[in-house]
Amino acid sequence: MATPTLDKMEEAAAASPYITVTFRIRRYNPEISDEAQWQDFQIEIDPKERVLDGLHKIKWELDGTLTFRRSCAHGICGSDAMRINGKNRLACKTLIKDINPEKPITVEAIKGLTVMKDLVVDMEPFFQAYRDVMPFLVTKGNEPTRERLQSAEDRERFDDTTKCILCAACTSSCPVFWNDGQYFGPAAIVNAHRFIFDSRDEAGEQRLEILNDKDGVWRCRTTFNCTDACPRGIEVTKAIQEVKRALITRRF
Repeated sequence: MATPTLDKMEEAAAASPYITVTFRIRRYNPEISDEAQWQDFQIEIDPKERVLDGLHKIKWELDGTLTFRRSCAHGICGSDAMRINGKNRLACKTLIKDINPEKPITVEAIKGLTVMKDLVVDMEPFFQAYRDVMPFLVTKGNEPTRERLQSAEDRERFDDTTKCILCAACTSSCPVFWNDGQYFGPAAIVNAHRFIFDSRDEAGEQRLEILNDKDGVWRCRTTFNCTDACPRGIEVTKAIQEVKRALITRRF
């Protein structure tokens, strides 16, 4: 078998889609130090790949101790939300070529929740707020003998807020939540909205009363960080405003 000439090898290298990218990751391991520190990794990767692919390459080939969450890798489960170049994003939906790979790509844990290790945070406060708003259909009477019918118009009323995947990107981008973890946060309010405006549900007033609490919907300062951070394109700030309006109008 003929050995490739130097010219052909150089041509193949020039045609390669791979580039050298630096990942600057904020590392934290409580078993080693109380302080987090930045660590750089250089990898060869196709810029059309995702940040998640880069993290996999680092973990599988360079440092097996790197810790992060991921599951479906297709923007459905919401488990790999993290701060990438200072913005909350899903690593599985963020292409390397879209975030200027010529400079280091910074990756760190989302804010406002306790970091457990590297990019993994304690999600329990987030999910507790979600549970507190009763994110399930509440109806009275006996079990129906057929499905609960709803018009297309009634369904459209809350269609946007059904898209939430509980990634916490919106809540952990909220300055109010950063300063006070007691605030329900955008995601909980979005999931309350989904049932408050569902024509089949009968617990809207109860949810509104929950969100009327001092740590509820009135803490929102309308900065639109949550809307900008949502990977599903939910109009989060609009949903929060609609819940506020419902609280006001129910009194008249």
